[in-house]
Amino acid sequence: MNEEIDGGAEPSAPVWAAFGDLMSVLLGAFVLILVAVLGVQLGLSVKLEHEIRQRQLEAQRRHALEQALAGPLAAGRVTLINGRIGISGSVLFALNSDQLQPQGRVLLKSLVGPLSAYLKTHDQILMVSGFADDLPVRSTNRRFADNWELSAQRALTVTRAFIDEGIPASSVFAAAFGSQQPVSSNTDAAGRARNRRVEIAAVPRPGATDGGLHD
Repeated sequence: MNEEIDGGAEPSAPVWAAFGDLMSVLLGAFVLILVAVLGVQLGLSVKLEHEIRQRQLEAQRRHALEQALAGPLAAGRVTLINGRIGISGSVLFALNSDQLQPQGRVLLKSLVGPLSAYLKTHDQILMVSGFADDLPVRSTNRRFADNWELSAQRALTVTRAFIDEGIPASSVFAAAFGSQQPVSSNTDAAGRARNRRVEIAAVPRPGATDGGLHD
């Protein structure tokens, strides 16, 4: 009788074993999902911290630049918009010319001190950009083939003026944009005058990885 009872209980053992295996699989899957979710959250957290740090560095750079240029900005000799220093082309050059006017040279010289102080504490370099209006230059000055060449020569003139005043040649370079990036309409004289300009912007030095600001 006992043998019959014992024999009838044996089939239930595999059921419990299968149930245990199923629970192990489910537990393993849950752990894997949990690890994956935590990994994604950690990655998002790191990315968010990096973005916050980059924005803080950018805000600090702009604040430092504003402080360095407080004098020229207060005097209205330059503008500072989104980190770019703007100078009207008419202040620096006569129409369709790449030769610095006396007042332009004095203005650039006044910027050398603040810019040099800024560069000493930031791993950045200066990009000097020349811009022109859309009127052809060949009719009044045959030295230049087009506005690309005029804007390039003006940028080079300002770059060389900075170097002559003591900014290291390794810390400044020239760029030309011709008439391709106007800040105003070219349909009237006032708009074209605003488009004839030189901009100076501090940009990361090639190879810099710390956002351009030293603690």
